Amino acid sequence: MSANERRKQILDLLCQRRRDTVQNLATEFGVCERTIRRDIEELTLTYPLETVRGRYGGGVKMADWYFQDRPKLSPKQTALLKRLAVGLHGEDLDEMNQILARFAS
Repeated sequence: MSANERRKQILDLLCQRRRDTVQNLATEFGVCERTIRRDIEELTLTYPLETVRGRYGGGVKMADWYFQDRPKLSPKQTALLKRLAVGLHGEDLDEMNQILARFAS
């Protein structure tokens, strides 16, 4: 596996898991912890990763707001939320509109 392929897989895993340890990633990919640290260092130049110091080699976590493949609502789900939004007011309506803007197809 090339470094780019491994970095892509690390990014995919972190988007799913949201956080992991350097030690666990090294074991999973069959490389040393230093290799994972270099991969993470390279990924932080483009993606919102945050490194965490720790007793057992530390870890890395993905920013809460970042999703690689953001899930989309189906047309039926979007229609349901729009019907529910009619009864909302103030902050609740604003929140529903944000959800629709972010996840509606």
